[in-house]
Amino acid sequence: MIPKNPDILSFFPSLKEQELNPRKMITFHDHTGNRWMFSFIHYNNRLFGGTRNEYRLTGMTRCLRYFNATAGDSIKLLRDQNGIYWFEHCPVKKANQDAESHLRLGNTWKVVNIK
Repeated sequence: MIPKNPDILSFFPSLKEQELNPRKMITFHDHTGNRWMFSFIHYNNRLFGGTRNEYRLTGMTRCLRYFNATAGDSIKLLRDQNGIYWFEHCPVKKANQDAESHLRLGNTWKVVNIK
């Protein structure tokens, strides 16, 4: 689940909030030349009589398996000056050394330098 923090949400493309469960597919690139399609979704059915009101980034399983991501690892989600999204896997050893310089996913989100 993505926190409803405006700084975090501003990283992702805007969604048509008047639609039921709006979503956008985002292509993330990695350093190996692969492209990964993740879906940014606002489950907003609470506005339409349901119970959910949360943001999610889905479709990441194949990518995480490709990088053999394990518990404790971090990932970086980046968007460059051209609007291109990038994905970086940071194994636990590197993540501990670099913990203050990226968006970190886990039980909490950490925002560093979103522009």
